[in-house]
Amino acid sequence: MKNRIEEKDKRYKIAHREAWIGVGLVLFNFIWWYGFGYGLGSGDPKDYQYVFGLPAWFFYSCVLGFIVMLILVIVCVKFFFQDVPFDEEEGDVR
Repeated sequence: MKNRIEEKDKRYKIAHREAWIGVGLVLFNFIWWYGFGYGLGSGDPKDYQYVFGLPAWFFYSCVLGFIVMLILVIVCVKFFFQDVPFDEEEGDVR
């Protein structure tokens, strides 16, 4: 019974697609953070480079990473996500 409902209701297809987009954003964020955090931050602290008074590894992984993720989430929500009605009747879904 549940599979028939999912086949008829296009909201499930939209929800699955948007969930995969969210998973992709999380994986990208983790790879970005881990790469800069452990890539640049694994050396001797005496050899660190600084950006705006912060160690480069912290600036790129946390500060710049936050800004990049903020922009990516805004773009994904604006262009890839859709408004879906929560009524039990299937609404006008693009």
